[in-house]
Amino acid sequence: MTSPTPISEPTSGSTTSPDSPVAALSPASSASSISSAVSPVLAEVVRSGFVEGRHRGSLVVLAADGSVDWSLGDVTAPVFPRSTNKPMQAAAVLRAGLDLSGERLALAAASHSGEPFHLDLVRTMLAEHGLTADHLQTPADLPLDPEEAEAYLASGRVRDRLTMNCSGKHTAMLAACALNGWPLATYLDEVHPLQQLIADGVRTASGEDVAHVGTDGCGAPLLSLSLTGLARAFRHFVMAEPGSPERRVADAMRAHPEYVAGTRRPDTWLMQALPGTLSKMGAEAVQALALPDGRALAFKIDDGATRTLGPVLARTLRLMGLDAPVLTRLEDAPLLGGGARVGEVRASF
Repeated sequence: MTSPTPISEPTSGSTTSPDSPVAALSPASSASSISSAVSPVLAEVVRSGFVEGRHRGSLVVLAADGSVDWSLGDVTAPVFPRSTNKPMQAAAVLRAGLDLSGERLALAAASHSGEPFHLDLVRTMLAEHGLTADHLQTPADLPLDPEEAEAYLASGRVRDRLTMNCSGKHTAMLAACALNGWPLATYLDEVHPLQQLIADGVRTASGEDVAHVGTDGCGAPLLSLSLTGLARAFRHFVMAEPGSPERRVADAMRAHPEYVAGTRRPDTWLMQALPGTLSKMGAEAVQALALPDGRALAFKIDDGATRTLGPVLARTLRLMGLDAPVLTRLEDAPLLGGGARVGEVRASF
């Protein structure tokens, strides 16, 4: 790919074309990222023709051979990948001996929407492994999808551990522990055998050490990676040998994307529309994706605004040479005024 010609960031109050980059892209030949105290603007909020806000972040694109093709911002500093770590967590339960495949394995790597078919399969998986919802240590929550949450509340139900979007992952973790005779009550402890197995897998897939360990929203250990390491991890899964734990996870996610996310979610749309693509978003506006040819990307929006994910992801894929109707669907992020469309969130690089 030829990197877009750099231009200066717009001054306050100006409006730039969505087809023009607002920060320099590092040359593909140097494979170096731009590092500065202030991240570049990746998306802008345009209302009634006026730029009323900007979202900063960092982004990296890998070439098919795994080298850095181009980047924006600091892509070597550690970030919390949030749910983009889930494929690596799912691969660990396979390495622990748990036999999952198809929809079950996809759900183990999911941030599910809480649609009925998601919740039904979580209940089924719990029963298959002699577990109940009482074993889950996920926080009680509503379905992640707003439409599902409204329907759930309208039916008179309340927040539940099983409804939380990580319940599939936690079910798989518990099942792996039960299989190996590992303690169930402490399955989320950083020193637990399963969590140590996950950490080993994260280091192997990303090719880097974990700089920070935190606690994710679901209560599981959260392992930091650089954006470059995260993109390499996704590439590792797509390029892994058939039958390996990593490839099994990637194949299940790509074959059953509706179980990874939901029927109204961008990750599902992408994996359905672009065969062979592995895509996963995370909280606080993190996104990772790998294409079947080995190219990959990862980005993080500094302020955690998830409304930027679609426009930034679509723009990045277009710069990588992709062109498909799903990208138009992804980049459409309207702003409303009085119930009518008056603007949009759009990529600005």
